Amino acid sequence: MVTFVDRVQVHVQSGRGGNGCVSIRREKFKPLAGPDGGAGGHGGDVVLVADPQVTTLLDYHRRPHRSAENGGYGAGDYRAGTNGADLVLPVPVGTVVKNEAGETLVDLTEPGTRFIAAKGGVGGLGNLALASSKRKAPGFALLGTDGWAGTLTLELKTIADVALVGYPSAGKSSLIAAMSAAKPKIADYPFTTLHPNLGVVQVADHRFTVADVPGLIEGASEGKGLGLDFLRHVERCSALLHVLDCATLEPGRDPLSDLEVIKNELAAYPVPEGQTALLERPQLIALNKIDVPEGRELAEFVRPELEAQGYRVFEISTVSHEGLRELGFALAELVEAERQRRIDEAPVQERIVLQPKAVDDGGFRVVTEGGSYGTLYRILGAKPERWVAQTDFKNDEAVGYLADRLQKIGIEDALVKAGAVAGSTVVIGPGAGVVFDWEPTMTSAAEVQMGARGTDLRVDPNGRRTNQERRAEYHNLMDAKAAARAELERERKAGLWEDQQ
Repeated sequence: MVTFVDRVQVHVQSGRGGNGCVSIRREKFKPLAGPDGGAGGHGGDVVLVADPQVTTLLDYHRRPHRSAENGGYGAGDYRAGTNGADLVLPVPVGTVVKNEAGETLVDLTEPGTRFIAAKGGVGGLGNLALASSKRKAPGFALLGTDGWAGTLTLELKTIADVALVGYPSAGKSSLIAAMSAAKPKIADYPFTTLHPNLGVVQVADHRFTVADVPGLIEGASEGKGLGLDFLRHVERCSALLHVLDCATLEPGRDPLSDLEVIKNELAAYPVPEGQTALLERPQLIALNKIDVPEGRELAEFVRPELEAQGYRVFEISTVSHEGLRELGFALAELVEAERQRRIDEAPVQERIVLQPKAVDDGGFRVVTEGGSYGTLYRILGAKPERWVAQTDFKNDEAVGYLADRLQKIGIEDALVKAGAVAGSTVVIGPGAGVVFDWEPTMTSAAEVQMGARGTDLRVDPNGRRTNQERRAEYHNLMDAKAAARAELERERKAGLWEDQQ
């Protein structure tokens, strides 16, 4: 049964933005009183949080597909859709997040660090927000955009001050159990430890963490045994403690040969750029199992040779705890020195310079592409791509609104400069995108509205006459009657009429 996972692929999907609503308010004696469609809610984000209480990625190994909540749809009566809830995924401190190309996106080394792994979609505006003096009752709304979907690789690298390295059954788990409150599994067979164990060691006023790395063998850096999977947990450690078994019964093994094998594997493991090579870090040697008479004799025999190589050597016993106090103080001294060195060599933080957007930066660019079907002009940019995704192309008025927006940011002028003519193929967005034949004289539905400027027959259908209109109509009627009487009088005087008795 799997109990520890330090590398996993997670398929994340952020929430989709809700669509805006098309609605007209209805009141007594005024059935068309204006737009009241609300906007759609934004989709939820997928957020990774470094949580000190989480120690494994096992939960994501069992459930690799994670999705945030979608935004709610807008509704009439000015009701906006609800925003989708963010999906917060706790991960262990020391988790490295990589994209599908293997590029590192973030290294969550500090507790509480948050990283938005997938941004939620944007909710579409309702016709209430799209109304203006020229467009008093928009018959369309904007659609919500899709959230981001993709695969992320989570890789855990244990953060500890000291790494215990050595052959299987050398006593590393017993040592971390003796020096700290950790309770790792301990047995007398190789590869008992199948995942790194962390322990906190308190020595006087000094406190540091120790990582028990699973046993390394010859060829570990090439994938043999368990070393390749867990050598990454040594990367973040400040110092190394070689735990050498002085009471091994395996033929051909002794502390000196074990140390050479482990050093070769550590040297063969490539560390990330900018980090100190593993063998260049401070190192101590612990000769373990001196509680066994043969082990004590072997430790006393090899100690002078190890010290001649420049190592500080400690003879210890995890059973009787002999030598552990001296070893603890020596490790604390190394850790404190390394912490101070990091503080002294910490790079000066660069000042953040905020640069305003250039005046001629329209937020898009036009790329000319040639193909077997002729030249096409591709428009790339966050704004036009989002606007296209929010447009309902089944609605002519919505298409006209899109044309207005594109024209306002200068896309037509940019197409002319790029050499586009009427009928040229234009693509908005990467890949297939949205393809259309460009017509420079494209007009929007707002420009063909009926009625005077600032009016809309769909919202103002009231046919009642004003007092001024009634007065003018009355005067016209009186003028018509007076003209009719004058015409009759003229005909009578001309003798066209005869009086009848």
